[in-house]
Amino acid sequence: MAAAGALAIVLVALIASTVADSSPDAVALQALRSGLQDPDGALKNWDPDLVDPCTWFHISCDDNLRVTRIVAFSGPLSPELAKLDQLQYMEFWGNNIQGTIPEEFGDLKNLISLDLYNNSISGRIPASLGNLSNLKFLRLDHNRLTGPIPRELAGLFQIVVMDLSNNDLSGTIPTTGVFQNIPPGCFANNPRLRGPGQQQGGGTDC
Repeated sequence: MAAAGALAIVLVALIASTVADSSPDAVALQALRSGLQDPDGALKNWDPDLVDPCTWFHISCDDNLRVTRIVAFSGPLSPELAKLDQLQYMEFWGNNIQGTIPEEFGDLKNLISLDLYNNSISGRIPASLGNLSNLKFLRLDHNRLTGPIPRELAGLFQIVVMDLSNNDLSGTIPTTGVFQNIPPGCFANNPRLRGPGQQQGGGTDC
């Protein structure tokens, strides 16, 4: 009986050690993985027994083994991604992603590029994206986004490209801050959008 009790204690200790050793990035990615569609088995090497996710397909890390880039999956945009606090590049273009952009993405303070274009994303652009002070590339074009363009985005002073074209955005295009330098084509083909840059004919550059 004593031996059995000792064995149980050892097993509990081992399990606790494994959980403690798991990186926060691995935990976040496993939570994300549970909601993804993977009909071709591309994510089969996302092994929960490996506490280091840097060898997983579609994942890149820095020298400290923190996730800095994640690319290409199909499924909803999970709020769990916001726990990847060293993430710099989110490249999910052309994957038929549906659902909305989580407000939590505004917590990704190290994000440089948010590429969600050519999907089926709906809902509003979160005002929280205005918190991404390091963001240089925001490409949300060719989706089903609705509602106004958040004025908070005017403070993204590192922006090089902000493409919001080919959605169903509405209201008035902001004209302050970085919006003063965004080409008209970046707002094209939003039939309910008003103001400078409203163009429906396509063919303009962004």
